[in-house]
Amino acid sequence: MNQSARESGIRPVGRRKVLKASAATAVAAGALLPSGTAEAGEVPPEVWQGILRGKRYRLRELGIVLDELPPGRHNAITDVPGVKVGYQTLIFDRPGPPPNIARTGVTIIVPRDEPVWRNHCYAGIHSHNGNGELTGAHWIAESGWLSSNIGITNTHQVGIVRDTLVKLEAEQNPALLWRLPVVAETWDGPLNQMNGFWITEDHVRRAVADARGGLPAEGNVGGGTGMSFFGYKGGSGTSSRVVTYHGTEYTVGVFAQTNFGRPRDLRVNGAPVGAELPPPAPLGSAADRSQGSCIIIVATDAPMLPGQCRRLAERAGIGLGVVGGVASNGDGDIYLAFSTGNDVRADKPVPLREARAIDNEEIDPFFHAVVEATQEALLNSATKAERMTGNLGTREALPLDKLVEILKRHRLYPRTAG
Repeated sequence: MNQSARESGIRPVGRRKVLKASAATAVAAGALLPSGTAEAGEVPPEVWQGILRGKRYRLRELGIVLDELPPGRHNAITDVPGVKVGYQTLIFDRPGPPPNIARTGVTIIVPRDEPVWRNHCYAGIHSHNGNGELTGAHWIAESGWLSSNIGITNTHQVGIVRDTLVKLEAEQNPALLWRLPVVAETWDGPLNQMNGFWITEDHVRRAVADARGGLPAEGNVGGGTGMSFFGYKGGSGTSSRVVTYHGTEYTVGVFAQTNFGRPRDLRVNGAPVGAELPPPAPLGSAADRSQGSCIIIVATDAPMLPGQCRRLAERAGIGLGVVGGVASNGDGDIYLAFSTGNDVRADKPVPLREARAIDNEEIDPFFHAVVEATQEALLNSATKAERMTGNLGTREALPLDKLVEILKRHRLYPRTAG
């Protein structure tokens, strides 16, 4: 990476210039479109035919582009160098009395190419509404360090994921004295019979072993398997943005496990999509309330200090609000941001640590990147999710044809970046 902004001797530039430079850099470089991306415009005929056959697409494949910053190569959290995502997905029915229906899984996010317990990441957290769990949060808030892989699963299986992450490190690190792994959850009870405790140590181990770069699967996968989004099927989603800062390109990636939202509140590109769609069939007694939470993980290779990471995490909540979330009383809307832009070596302790950081006076484009990528990650979790039947009934998929029609009616489709 380049020297810090102050060391470079380059004059500071304003937010608007940085945003324009980010978009211009992608065009000038002749960059390939991100994986799963279409130019903003009419839905390609083959995509429209796929929609009519029930195929699911990412937001950009539908020609829907949010805001102005360019995405990374895969438009995913894995565009941040070293970050990997792994899944184990459990979908099955067993004969006999309940619990006998599994619609669940586990997601693992690996922050670095090398074990993060050797080289920590500066990190920060934000609880938008705290009816949920993110283990290790107190130590992150206290120390500013992320020192484990990140797990996301259902509410009743945080323990097995946490314990397995400790076991895996102990097997690699004989000198381990203690660890407080980071594991978050959302509630998949409407589709999954959680008291079956379906996830085992072996599933967690497989998810860690499965972690890789490239474009992760989205929708009904991993911890997001049984989750919802504004009354429709939700799940796992991801997106990224590239920010050019004093001549250096940095990536901000977001991963979301969605399980929140009141149906009529859903908004896409500003259009009141939820209010204009026929209301989905309710599951359970709380049909007109947000049910279940949202976990958002933000990663960046830009050098950030813990306080700056916390500020990035806070901006994820703005992205959630733009699509219609309000951090309801029953939700555990909890966000974690980490930076790989500094080495925080635990295997080579030193009395004084050196760190670089983005200048706070020029951090705004990174805030924009978080808000934009969060919106798109949340929406990708739904546009890629398929209809699913489970514990209490059927969660319908968000109708993509009607989504496009509503945006056209409000003259918000197509909408181009820049």
